[in-house]
Amino acid sequence: MKNAEHVTFGGSGLDRAGELRADPQGLRDAAADPAARAIVFWRGKPLISAERPAGLIRLALDHAVLADADVAPVLLGREDGVPVFAVDLSAWTPSDLDESSLGGFMDPTEQRHPGLPEWMVFAELRRVMTWFGPRDAELAAAGKAVFSWHDTHRFCAKCGAASEPTNGGWQRKCVSCGASHFPRTDPVVIMLITHGNSVLVGRSPGWPQGMYSLLAGFVEPGETLEAAVRREVFEEAGVRVGEVGYLASQPWPFPASLMFGCWGHATSKDITIDPVEIEDARWITREEMMTITQGHHPEIMPARKGAIAHFLIDRWLSDTLD
Repeated sequence: MKNAEHVTFGGSGLDRAGELRADPQGLRDAAADPAARAIVFWRGKPLISAERPAGLIRLALDHAVLADADVAPVLLGREDGVPVFAVDLSAWTPSDLDESSLGGFMDPTEQRHPGLPEWMVFAELRRVMTWFGPRDAELAAAGKAVFSWHDTHRFCAKCGAASEPTNGGWQRKCVSCGASHFPRTDPVVIMLITHGNSVLVGRSPGWPQGMYSLLAGFVEPGETLEAAVRREVFEEAGVRVGEVGYLASQPWPFPASLMFGCWGHATSKDITIDPVEIEDARWITREEMMTITQGHHPEIMPARKGAIAHFLIDRWLSDTLD
């Protein structure tokens, strides 16, 4: 697919400095570099400029507020030869924090650290991802995904003992049995399923009212992408799919998926949903989808901008999938 990497989080050619990860002295030298910079996160939210055009804030690695960090920084790579680390400030608790407002589908809250200027805020990545250029998007996705992995994999999956970060934050080592663990990425298929002039969409319980998107699901062990597409569509909507092909991919750090965008041709339009899997599924004509993406449909909202579903639907509408 032409321009497949134009999807949000599609990559920027970041030098990830992989050769430094297993080099303790090289890591120390990178952290001691006066030019080294930190991309800062709080509970998965990146620190950004609240003023548009917004972007990631890069603090000096020795900035005073980073003393609140209680986990080791993660080496993300180099920008123009300058080391860039991710730093997690989740140990800091804002004085006015309302826990009930966090973790929503599109968390609108912003947090300000008292040691930083007012125009620097922590914001939900889903909400601001389309504000970023390719480099900021790649750095944000990598940092958020790796910190999420560290947060949920503190103990060894082999023996249950505590593990510790190593290799610049890209590995955990068990202190008891010595087992090594690496950041996981979960493969997910997301499908542009068509039949004639229509595309299949669905919605999950808990989504914003009226929001529909392409069907998606995790790839199972021992399964090809093509088989996963056919299985997921049938399980969720009862629709059989014939020919299947690959279109584009997207890292999706919520918390750690790699979305494989695929197309498929349905053999019929009969729908029988599994209510355990999805709340509704329906066929949408090209003309109706154009109304939806323009925000003029009375009932249906489109997939959010920045998601690969929105990317694929846009290209289906403009006949630029090849």
